[in-house]
Amino acid sequence: MTRGALRRGRLPAIVAAAACVAALVAGCGGDDRTVGGSATVEMSTPPDYLDPQLGYTTEAAEADWIAYTPLLTYRHKEAPGGTELIPGLAARLPHISPNGKRYVFTLRRGLVYSNGTPVTASDFEYTIERAIRLGWGGKRFITQHVAGAREFDRGEATDIAGIQADDASGRIEILLRHPYGPFANVLALPATGLVPSGTPMKDLSLHPPPGVGAYRITEVVPNRAWTMVNNPGFERLDIPDVPIGSLDRIKVRINPNRAAAADEVIGGGADAYDPGTPLPAVALNKARAVAEDRFEPVPIPSTFYFFLNSTTTPFNSELARRAVITALDRPALARLSNQTVEPECFLLPDGIPGHPSSSCPYGTADDDGDLQEARDLVEMSRTAGTPVRVWGENSPPQRAFVRRYVKLLRQLGYRADARLVQPSGYFAKVGAPETSPQTGFASWFNDFPNPADFYEVLDARSISAHGANLGRVDDIFIQQQLAGLNLVPATQLSRAAGRWRELDEYTAKKSYLAVFGTQQVPKLMSERVNFGSAVIHPLFLSDWSTWSLRQ
Repeated sequence: MTRGALRRGRLPAIVAAAACVAALVAGCGGDDRTVGGSATVEMSTPPDYLDPQLGYTTEAAEADWIAYTPLLTYRHKEAPGGTELIPGLAARLPHISPNGKRYVFTLRRGLVYSNGTPVTASDFEYTIERAIRLGWGGKRFITQHVAGAREFDRGEATDIAGIQADDASGRIEILLRHPYGPFANVLALPATGLVPSGTPMKDLSLHPPPGVGAYRITEVVPNRAWTMVNNPGFERLDIPDVPIGSLDRIKVRINPNRAAAADEVIGGGADAYDPGTPLPAVALNKARAVAEDRFEPVPIPSTFYFFLNSTTTPFNSELARRAVITALDRPALARLSNQTVEPECFLLPDGIPGHPSSSCPYGTADDDGDLQEARDLVEMSRTAGTPVRVWGENSPPQRAFVRRYVKLLRQLGYRADARLVQPSGYFAKVGAPETSPQTGFASWFNDFPNPADFYEVLDARSISAHGANLGRVDDIFIQQQLAGLNLVPATQLSRAAGRWRELDEYTAKKSYLAVFGTQQVPKLMSERVNFGSAVIHPLFLSDWSTWSLRQ
């Protein structure tokens, strides 16, 4: 994801959640909380859409996931708790057939939309059809896997054959074309949050449709502002583990001047800086200096790395790849990010099932690398002197990452130079077959908190044009493991965590990626808000439904 979207290149963005003792100091114990009132958010980048079946950026998701509850959702906690799937509008987690192709849900009884209209099972099919017809950016998660969805998308069918709904019983049955373990994660994306059947098949961002959630979206001024208004009827639905929201109203203002937006929050003119946009260096230093008790960098599941093309010189040599990783100075790269990156060495980040707890295979995440050992490895690989072009995005801090990396490769004996591309066209350029890049910068922000999503960057099936596997890795052991692991239902990931961990340790030892960090997003709030209880969610960032004001 780049900043803003739900994935590689789409969600740019920032130590684990505060311990309870620290949170109590900030008010999470509830003694100084009050119900009601309003708060103001300063957001630098507007959502792509506020229509739930079109929104595909984190700015959109922040609003949509508390206004349009899907069949399944996530706990309203910071990582790792916030990656756990729980029932939303469904009465319980799905019953999944032994072959992994059939998912059966039953709606909770008595559900109503924010306008009082009763929710029906057939609304789910209509919602999915609407997302496909409107061209939602993530519709491939439906069309590639649900039986009949591809035909519906092509106009070859008038409905989706693989979705059957019974309004009398509230039963929803979904048939997949093939087993797909992360499918339950797909059903927790905000775009699958139900809207009433008959909702117009057009962009309703100016007047978002009714939903089932703690808040509804209103007073939309394109690219300038909107308001989240508490939905009083949501409390009566009594959906476990889904907050009803303490605040009456949340005003979101679009302020493209990041420094000015941060100053508003630090000075008390607004109540929160949206965490989807990194703080400018001056604002970051000011937050640390004068707002230390209401500022914290929070890691989110993400991976920053340099890909290494395993099919071309010099990185078709495992020794050469290992040399790069051995020499990496991860703390130095973190400093170049203005401390918005936390050093890491594994593909699966903390908060994702399967994240290794073992030591890095070559050095540690916190050391400054071993240049001499790395030079010895280059000499053993007989690749010294090879010309190496390093690709990267021409924007901060990626540009600084690339320049530091070029310097490192030169120190190892390679004739390295940089090729910088504008961010909007970067991944298309390096993913093109004719480019066949040797190495370069990449990042991965999950569409959903499933290790299968992260492993797209090492899956041989993603080597195709513009695929995620920029290093052209085709390892038979990885493919054998993915063949089984990708079938494990998302609701049962805990039983496969050990196998994912072993796979991630294997890929780190093979040096397929030079991983150097995970993103941290800024949690910056005013003195009016209970800082300790306000959640930065690992997928959707600011969880406004967990906010409350101090008395």
